[in-house]
Amino acid sequence: MIASSAFWSNWAWAAATAVVGFIFFALVLRQYLARRKPHQLAWSIGLFFYAVAAAMEAWSENSEHWDPTVYRIYIVLAASLVGFLGLGTLYLLVRNRRWGDAYLAFLLVCLVVFFVGTFTAQLDTAKLVPGITVGGQALGPSLSFPRVMSLPFNITGTILLFGGAAWSIWRFARRREYGYRVWANVFIAAGAALLAFLGSRARLGDTAGLYPAEMVAVTLMLVGFLLAGTLDKGARKVQARRKATGG
Repeated sequence: MIASSAFWSNWAWAAATAVVGFIFFALVLRQYLARRKPHQLAWSIGLFFYAVAAAMEAWSENSEHWDPTVYRIYIVLAASLVGFLGLGTLYLLVRNRRWGDAYLAFLLVCLVVFFVGTFTAQLDTAKLVPGITVGGQALGPSLSFPRVMSLPFNITGTILLFGGAAWSIWRFARRREYGYRVWANVFIAAGAALLAFLGSRARLGDTAGLYPAEMVAVTLMLVGFLLAGTLDKGARKVQARRKATGG
């Protein structure tokens, strides 16, 4: 039974992903409300999209029916969430906020075009089969409009999210006091890589094991977020070492 496709496509996987996603969203949103940092707001939006998309997967899998309207919203949210996660990383890493603002404007334009295109396109209802959805195939061929609009989010967002985590690993690896940040970014990079892999497979119509893999991806990123904490932890270690050595 465990090896059956019915087990790996069970709605409970997507429901668990939604629960973890909403918890993650709430934690980051709480940080934003306390500190009002733009990267926290961007991450909150991306994580909210992730959680809602997973909830839609769970509902559709459990009901064994993809409602066309739910499907349209789901495709937009699932395709664009990586872009907003990447936006958060960009805001966090660059000193000039204008770069983040420019990328935000780019994402919003793409989001509007994608949303309007998705809701005006004729769906291939034969692709809206009961159970797990086959990527965006109900919208048409891979590079057709509006399905092609997922690429600006996926490509740029993945580069920023994974690249930002990799850069942070390199940066903090040279400072022993911030070793916990290295491991935090290892988990975040692993989650980002898995998200990119899932997106690529879904575009090709391969969704085997999609739901449990989504749960693993968001869990890895949540572990990284919890490990990262703040830079204050590392700064306190630096101060303690200086006091101990009289430096």
